[in-house]
Amino acid sequence: MIVDSHCHLDRLNLEQCGGSLAAALEGARADGVSHMLCVCISEENRRTVLDIAAADPGIFASAGVHPSDVGDEIASVETLKSWCDHRKVVALGETGLDYYYARERSAQQKVSFANHLQAAADLHLPVIVHTRDAREDTMELIRTYGSTDSAGVMHCFTESWEMACQALDLGYYISISGIVTFRNADDLRAVAQKVPMDRLLVETDSPYLAPIPYRGKSNQPRYVRAVAEYVADLRGVSLEYLAEQTSANFFRLFKRAQA
Repeated sequence: MIVDSHCHLDRLNLEQCGGSLAAALEGARADGVSHMLCVCISEENRRTVLDIAAADPGIFASAGVHPSDVGDEIASVETLKSWCDHRKVVALGETGLDYYYARERSAQQKVSFANHLQAAADLHLPVIVHTRDAREDTMELIRTYGSTDSAGVMHCFTESWEMACQALDLGYYISISGIVTFRNADDLRAVAQKVPMDRLLVETDSPYLAPIPYRGKSNQPRYVRAVAEYVADLRGVSLEYLAEQTSANFFRLFKRAQA
């Protein structure tokens, strides 16, 4: 059993996944992927994400606004909390800061991220954090507005070991994507080897960032097996052991998924 802890099922390239979402899910399960977390990025796609999760017992959902989707009208703490009033929502996010693509909207991103952190703290739900080129601000906001009761995951982690340690100290998990297989990802490979096994997750972030040997194709949940195999080799453990541990971590972190 492998869990894809972060994917965007509403954005899959279905032509490359057998022609339908059902085919994509069947392919994933044929490769041992038992559960998936379908991640929300905006108010506009929230209902689609919920519908996908509601239709399948092995799929969970999140609710939130990606930093690149933050506009002038920022979802309030109360609005975000209301979005979580659904049996399949197990986390807030994805939220965070992205100064690589949207530095000019950093002020709005900070307000949105703070609201997500406060809503998560009120609901005792974990937060799915996206961070790029914003290390100091990301950690400062987590320390200011976050709660250890709602510590979540640094998804698709590509930052330094120093930042990973800061996040781990605050109760966060670290999720590794297919980027770890890329030729120039030596620093990330070092992080993937060092993260404590009980705080490690794997993901696809599909349809983005397909791992080698699928580089150049549209990513899909079944390819999380390739990520897990690669990380297992890095750490000198079996795929079965890594899959068992990361799956247990997923259900420990996303407690609503246990219901």
